[in-house]
Amino acid sequence: MDEAFLSALSRLPTGYSPGEFGGARWGVTVERSADGRRVKLYGEALGASDHVSFNLYWVGGEPRLKPCEMPAAKVVDFVLAFRPGPA
Repeated sequence: MDEAFLSALSRLPTGYSPGEFGGARWGVTVERSADGRRVKLYGEALGASDHVSFNLYWVGGEPRLKPCEMPAAKVVDFVLAFRPGPA
């Protein structure tokens, strides 16, 4: 798993955040398990039909990315480029 992706994901706030990706406004929800072994992200373009969704599990100390019906590259690109910002 790419360190830049993990670092960018760790900087995203838990809960709902509006922000920008690809020149469009997005709403993103990040949930983290209490034990730190799972991160869930769901984001959708506001006013459009695009979305991104995945779970990241820590198994044996190693991250396992599980995109929800989309290529892993889309997930990685989104996390690296999404910028939380004011509503």
